[in-house]
Amino acid sequence: MIKHRTLASVGTLTAAALTLAGCAGDGGDAGGGTTELSLLVNVTPNLTEEFWNELVAPFEEANPGIDVVVQNPGAEGVAAALPRLLTAGDAPDVVQSMPPTVDLAPELVDLSQYDWATTGPLADQYSIDGKYYMAGIGFQLQSLWFYNKTAFEEAGIAETPTTVEELTDALGKLKDAGWTPIQTGGDWMTSHSLQALGLPTIVAQDPDWFARMSAGETTFAETYGQTVETYAGWVAEGYVPKDALGIKYPDAEQAFLSGKSAIYPMGSWFAGTEAKAEEKAEIGVFRAPAADGVDAPAMGANIASPYSILKTSEDQDAAAKLVEFLVTDQTAVADQLAVDGNFRDGYEYEMDALGQELQQIVADTPAESYTPTGQGYGERTLPTGYSDEINAQTQALIGGTPAADVESAMDDWFASSIG
Repeated sequence: MIKHRTLASVGTLTAAALTLAGCAGDGGDAGGGTTELSLLVNVTPNLTEEFWNELVAPFEEANPGIDVVVQNPGAEGVAAALPRLLTAGDAPDVVQSMPPTVDLAPELVDLSQYDWATTGPLADQYSIDGKYYMAGIGFQLQSLWFYNKTAFEEAGIAETPTTVEELTDALGKLKDAGWTPIQTGGDWMTSHSLQALGLPTIVAQDPDWFARMSAGETTFAETYGQTVETYAGWVAEGYVPKDALGIKYPDAEQAFLSGKSAIYPMGSWFAGTEAKAEEKAEIGVFRAPAADGVDAPAMGANIASPYSILKTSEDQDAAAKLVEFLVTDQTAVADQLAVDGNFRDGYEYEMDALGQELQQIVADTPAESYTPTGQGYGERTLPTGYSDEINAQTQALIGGTPAADVESAMDDWFASSIG
């Protein structure tokens, strides 16, 4: 086993210096050599170089014939690095953080033979044509409303809302009690609250909504219209501040964290920020409710740390053994979940009270209730550009554009995008 490994940046690699596909070798030479597996990963302030090296060390110790070389994509990130490496013939053996797409699937190994891939988190939702091209570690929940417990107490709200109607009523009580009801902002986050309001009902009532929208079998106005009108009402009542569009994501996060607003629609990764904050409001969380009468609200979620194996890998069995470790080993999974504030039933790590509330939501959510948000994933996708368009139209809604105009604009966008 290679004892000293350098985390290389793929920006420094050339085909002459290192052909990553060739690094997998043939599982070692007849003399008992080492199989070298390249693992292309996302490197962030949380997912540091040290973290990745420590994560794979137990696997290497248990498999002395395999050396894992962690590859840093550098500033361009995995999403930009992988296509370039594929074109150059320098593809890694395993790639992390790249969910499979219809375009990428032909480059990936079908993992359908492995139970750890077919029964893992969101496995069915990310499958393409009945095949499983990735395995992930857990969930990033999206359909969530974080709330300030002090604000709820001062507004006389004893229980968290379980329907959209109850949520609207709670927003009115919060405003009357002197609180800014909803904390949102500009940039990408604007449409998060609209989707948290709508998708739990829309997808619960029509599980094929993504496919039917993409096929032109239904319209945005028919399916999303009530949500848009409800949200426009929130804006008109002052529950969504009209100056929110000038607020950047970090500022919105800090405003809610410090107790300046009552409810914050955001993904589960916020719990990671909350856990690290030394001074913060007392914060809870509830799943985004559906409209009255919908018994099983859909839960927007993304896969956390998907791993895929490239077909160009010359030792796919060794690569599969590595991925199995990364997505099933109790310690490895828990460490990955903890570092980025993700969750998976049965894989626990040290959590504060907010993390425990989120873990309970995961435990209480049936697999069939999970749904994509935004443009979607797997076979449940919308036309390219949907995320940008729904975000722009939500900003227009906050700016005062009538709900009917937003619905019409979205219908026109779908018509032109579907062709």
